[in-house]
Amino acid sequence: MRVLTARDDTLLVELDDLDQAVALYESLTTDPVRGVGVPVPGARTLLVPFRPSAITAGDLAAELRSRPLERRATSAARTVEIRVRYDGADLAEAAELLGWSADELVRRHTGAAWTVGFVGFAPGFAYLTSDDPELVVPRRASPRTRVPAGSVALAGPYSGIYPRESPGGWQLVGRTDAPVWDVTRERPALMLPGDQVRFVAVQEKVRLRETAETAGPAVPGVGHGSGGVEVVGAGVQALVQDLGRPGSEGAGVSASGALDRPSLRAANRAAGNPSGTAAIESVGGLRLRARGPQVLAVTGAAGDIVVRPGARTEPAAAPGTTTPARPDRRPLPGEPFALDDGDELRLAPSARGVRAYVAVRGGIDVLPVLGSRATDVLAGLGPDPLGPGDLLPVGVPGRGVPAAGGAPPSGDLPAPGEVTELSIVLGPRDDWFDAATLARLTGQDWLVTPRSNRIGLRLDGDPLTRVPDRRGAELPSEGCVTGAIQVPPDGLPVLFLADHPLTGGYPVIGAVVADHVPLAGQLPAGARVRLTIQNHPGGTP
Repeated sequence: MRVLTARDDTLLVELDDLDQAVALYESLTTDPVRGVGVPVPGARTLLVPFRPSAITAGDLAAELRSRPLERRATSAARTVEIRVRYDGADLAEAAELLGWSADELVRRHTGAAWTVGFVGFAPGFAYLTSDDPELVVPRRASPRTRVPAGSVALAGPYSGIYPRESPGGWQLVGRTDAPVWDVTRERPALMLPGDQVRFVAVQEKVRLRETAETAGPAVPGVGHGSGGVEVVGAGVQALVQDLGRPGSEGAGVSASGALDRPSLRAANRAAGNPSGTAAIESVGGLRLRARGPQVLAVTGAAGDIVVRPGARTEPAAAPGTTTPARPDRRPLPGEPFALDDGDELRLAPSARGVRAYVAVRGGIDVLPVLGSRATDVLAGLGPDPLGPGDLLPVGVPGRGVPAAGGAPPSGDLPAPGEVTELSIVLGPRDDWFDAATLARLTGQDWLVTPRSNRIGLRLDGDPLTRVPDRRGAELPSEGCVTGAIQVPPDGLPVLFLADHPLTGGYPVIGAVVADHVPLAGQLPAGARVRLTIQNHPGGTP
């Protein structure tokens, strides 16, 4: 067992194989450690988040090393049966690669005993391993841009089922209508680590499901009735966000949620809400209209905040006099303000930062998915991005939550052309790079490119190179934290943000410390980033 640093509040445990990874996962889920979050299994690793205030990295590493690495008895494992029509586009090619007939491939696939090793890539996508050592097929040389939901596929020693339509490079051998991911169930993922799976060949037609049937309601709770706040213009992007859905990582779901959580909390405090209440995350140009009286607050990357009065019936003026028009108002960031029915809020893009947060007293009351109202753009969970005409219902304000104004000034946010310093910890795969490359990581200013989004920041600069014996090597999929700095083959880092994939196969050279992740989420295109190494505060794992 090797225990590596993945972030200042996360360890990555490297084990001999998948069985040991699942055994440690089972140990931590059946006998949890105080202060430790939901672990994320990988092909031969376990990502273990923890609260440094509850347990140090060193003490947690010692506890992990003391855990048994033996799987639970197979008889105690849950068995899932998957009915498959074996007519996949790659069935013949995959069989030829193995030197078998298509019938032989089907016979071996259905005859093998499959086990869920880990869940990643997409919510509910289970990586299955078998007891047939010869059932190993290379990925496709050219990935497809569209793989339908329900496709049964092979890649390397794994088999898997695509829960929703997505790109993919696995060999497609069949189809199933098994509901492998359904957010309306108590257990949304049909298969979880440690489950046993048996494939059964069927001849009847299988209807491949559309994404909307597996990902839940497209826009839960958004309508066109009366009461709430109406989206007049969404600007570049407007999403419903809260503090995310932690605790679902075992099903392949990242926490997601607001990129700048301190600003979300500050907006809610100013509006008189509990700090994790759902609000709107806006990237420039948002326009809202009040349907009924509302109280709002804006924080984060807010440019000019303008309240434009709506049309209102006024008492008749005395003869010879006029009723003066109500003037526009310009509330300050972090301070609550009222909108009357029909009034409009207009947010100008900010010169600093990227994302503003608009809280409404009572909160945005769309339907929660897996306990959260957050939109995860990669996983397709939560409400769709907001558009003109969407009416967002507002909840009933809670009692005893006083409004508390004041928010971090937007002047502290990064701007294009300026250099922002982010603290990082090295690991878990810094040993894939030599000392000169590590010096290049921290010795230059990285440019944030326009291809950045909620999934990650794409950085441009002098590329990073792997040590010679790691060039061209593949890293088995392993869990990644928000803030992880992944290095793809071109050497240009990707800094993962809230909607990143839960597992990845490129080496992570380091990770932004937890306290600096919100600042990373406010970096605009054109900003420059200087990465500085921070010693691990909780001791060496």
